Amino acid sequence: MDKYSYKEESTLAAQVGKMIKQQKESWPVARQNYEGLRKVEEKYFLFNDFRIIVQFNPERIRSSAAKTDASSIRKRVCFLCQENRVEEQWGIDFIGKYTILINPFPIFPEHLTIPLNQHLPQKIEPFFSDMLRLSKQLPEFIIFYNGPESGASAPDHFHFQAGTKGIMPVDHEIKDVILKHGEKLFDNGKISINASDGNYLRQLIVMVSSFEKELELQFQKVLGILKERGQEGEPMMNILATWGNGQWQVIIFPRDRQRPDQFFASGEKQIIMSPASVELGGLAILPRKEDFDKINQYDLLSIYRQVSINKEDFEIIKAKIKE
Repeated sequence: MDKYSYKEESTLAAQVGKMIKQQKESWPVARQNYEGLRKVEEKYFLFNDFRIIVQFNPERIRSSAAKTDASSIRKRVCFLCQENRVEEQWGIDFIGKYTILINPFPIFPEHLTIPLNQHLPQKIEPFFSDMLRLSKQLPEFIIFYNGPESGASAPDHFHFQAGTKGIMPVDHEIKDVILKHGEKLFDNGKISINASDGNYLRQLIVMVSSFEKELELQFQKVLGILKERGQEGEPMMNILATWGNGQWQVIIFPRDRQRPDQFFASGEKQIIMSPASVELGGLAILPRKEDFDKINQYDLLSIYRQVSINKEDFEIIKAKIKE
């Protein structure tokens, strides 16, 4: 298949589908890793009326154990910049600002990385509207953003990721989470903002709207409130965005920590898990078999509670959103 034949397709979604197929066929690394994805091991942990899926995925060690400190970043070339990509990898233009690429180390049956064409740091504020446009044009995907200290393995180069919708438990659970454990914070007829009450292992804010400008406005307000916590740089958070039934759904997971104590422990106590959007969505990726074999429900409870925003701060944030 000619790599430019995707331009014959009339929608971005069709173009991306064709690109994914071509890359799996022509790029040996991608082909091997997507075939290997069929063999990953998974197990499930039930927490009352929701679940966490744990996946053993050894190819994700590059991301899970990535050194993201400033010194390490300076010492490596940026793998998201066009000039540093391998020859076999090519992508699709999005609004003249991004290139949509297949992720060669997948978690999902269809996994995309969407870097900005400029080498700018990971910071959502100027690019949130692009996230909405992307999710609307790729309705079969969930678009996600990892903050620079919230799971991004390339915090020096702004990018989104996208994965097959319906794989993460939160895709199926969010309506029940809000119904059973949610609290309405704001509703003006154009947008509704709800929050979890802490019985979902991680705290979250859900914004639902059919109005793009209203969603952008309210997101900026929530972001301003999160900034009041005084965290250095961008407030720690992960974001998931989807489009369906004529409306956007945006889930924000405020964070306290990048990695849990278990990541830095030694010996039997160590578990290499670096929570990002996928983990906050209920799909926990473990690149080491020994961690997959030994992890239990109490480990997951501890890890999620450490990285998610503490309940006291979250109550303050909810109160401010209500105002």
